[in-house]
Amino acid sequence: MKKALMAIVIVLLFALSTFIPQCVACFVPICFKPIVSTDWLMANLVRPNLVILDIRSPEEYNAGHVPGAINVPGYMWYVNPPFGEEFPWMEMPSKRDLFKLISEAGITQNSLVVVVGSTSGPLSPVPLALYNTATITRVAITLLYAGVENVVILDGGFEKWAAEGKPISTEPVTPKPVKYKGCLDRRMLVSMKYVYAKIGKSIIVDARDEIVYNCMVTEPWTAYAGHIPTAKNLPTPSLWDIHMKEDGSVAYITYKDPATLKRMIVDVVGRDKSREIIVYCGVGGYASTTYFLLSEVFSYCNVRFYDGSAQEWTNAGMPVECP
Repeated sequence: MKKALMAIVIVLLFALSTFIPQCVACFVPICFKPIVSTDWLMANLVRPNLVILDIRSPEEYNAGHVPGAINVPGYMWYVNPPFGEEFPWMEMPSKRDLFKLISEAGITQNSLVVVVGSTSGPLSPVPLALYNTATITRVAITLLYAGVENVVILDGGFEKWAAEGKPISTEPVTPKPVKYKGCLDRRMLVSMKYVYAKIGKSIIVDARDEIVYNCMVTEPWTAYAGHIPTAKNLPTPSLWDIHMKEDGSVAYITYKDPATLKRMIVDVVGRDKSREIIVYCGVGGYASTTYFLLSEVFSYCNVRFYDGSAQEWTNAGMPVECP
């Protein structure tokens, strides 16, 4: 009797497995959140597999950093055009260069990497505070692309850590190199040709400011104004809360609360987590934040990253829309 019941159970499980969508894997619970608080990091400083990756400049790092943090500046995690060429900016490194960088940082596929960056700076004329904050997620998704399985970001960055009076070290940390053996997530990145073929079929999200999306401003790295046809707008800066100092400068930037973020995201892309979503921005900074939230925080399972973004799209003469 027991054998008969067991056989029935096995048959049922096999039958059900054919109907379980692939994205179910995205909902496997994890023991930490993709956006961690300063209190969480404080409580986990001695975690065995923890790698605190400070992506600020060497000068900022040397002036003070989270104890135990290593320093690999943000600009080392993406590729800009050779001298004399105008674009593309902020592209993914080659597999060889990326794996070499990760190996030298002592990161393994099973490391828990906490990306710590700057979330302060001026808001005008160039909004460096916003660009700095987006660079944190840019590095995070680069690690995810490389196959590092556990990558989180510190909400508020180093500035929030320091503002709360948490410990700061000036002792540099030299990582112990390893041989990184990850596997690239090639499904993450999509080409201009791929995006063009998906117009009207997939959800396309433009992460740029509303005034850029609406053709009121043409960014200097694009050939002309406009957004990819059918693209919906979810401005990355709208996902953040900017905390100001008394003198009017930016103290630090944090993410809005989860309920608010979820509502904002659902309003744009809906609740179907299996539908393909393609995100882009100007050059690949802001869109990394959108990608990280959709894929890592809210478990949308079919998110793609168009790295070339509006810079490549417009310089190639591709079609755009204006309201």
